[in-house]
Amino acid sequence: MPVIPPTKPYRIGRSKTGLGLFATKPIKKGTKIVRYFGPLLDSKKAEEDAIENKYLFELDKRWTIDGSVRENVARYINHSCKPNAESDVKPRKKKIFIRAIKDIEPGEEINYDYGTDYFKAYLKPIGCRCEPCEKKRAKKKADARAERVGLKPKDGRKPKRKTEKLAKDKAKQRAKAKAKMEGEATARGKAKSRRPASAAGKRVKSKTAAAKTLSGGARAA
Repeated sequence: MPVIPPTKPYRIGRSKTGLGLFATKPIKKGTKIVRYFGPLLDSKKAEEDAIENKYLFELDKRWTIDGSVRENVARYINHSCKPNAESDVKPRKKKIFIRAIKDIEPGEEINYDYGTDYFKAYLKPIGCRCEPCEKKRAKKKADARAERVGLKPKDGRKPKRKTEKLAKDKAKQRAKAKAKMEGEATARGKAKSRRPASAAGKRVKSKTAAAKTLSGGARAA
């Protein structure tokens, strides 16, 4: 393991995926943290093009940096699907720097995205073990356990207990609405049966008045 001067804002430490690089001091966004270095491999040379390991970092179609040397502190930086740093590749200068894309606090692990090709070749077959992916898997497991005991919705459906409660509430609302309608109908029926006698008398009176008019006319004749 390489010796890191105390002036550097990082240290090598134990991570969930093995060894990792951790901040020892606050690192501001945009800061060049460390250089990724090693022997330059020329793809036009068969013996160099045949070299294969997990620390090869391609600069362009021809040149690749072999970062497997122990002195390359940047080789200890792990992959993350939601990183706090990124690789700053400078093909013309044949250099690569790891640069912060967020403010990094002391104790926080430094990480960057290794890229699609590396992910498919090395990480996807065994499953990515970065912190965001671990949290995602843990959530899926928790949801699956909750579904088995009927506490969590499945396929967009509401939990069984919540569904039953909603059904009961709706039944109560329908019962109240029905009772209200029946009460209003009963009230209207009582109002008709209690119609004032004067109203009925008016009808009789009008008929009587018409009868009187007819009888009066008859007498006049």
